[in-house]
Amino acid sequence: MKGDKVEIVIDAGDSSRTYEVVATKAGRRVEVSNRRGGVVEVSEVTRSGTAVRTARFMSSRILALVEHPGDGKPD
Repeated sequence: MKGDKVEIVIDAGDSSRTYEVVATKAGRRVEVSNRRGGVVEVSEVTRSGTAVRTARFMSSRILALVEHPGDGKPD
């Protein structure tokens, strides 16, 4: 639902970087999945299941992955 957010903190060698994937419109959600080869995929998905935006990260580089659910209130 709109407002769903996933924060990903990545080890970038000498520092860390934070990325966010947010459900930007009503009816969209954010899904996290593990793929073969040690890859974590975070996607913003429509009601019909079509991925709108996708971010892929090597699981060995992920320091934290935090899911923030939407507030559940309609717009």
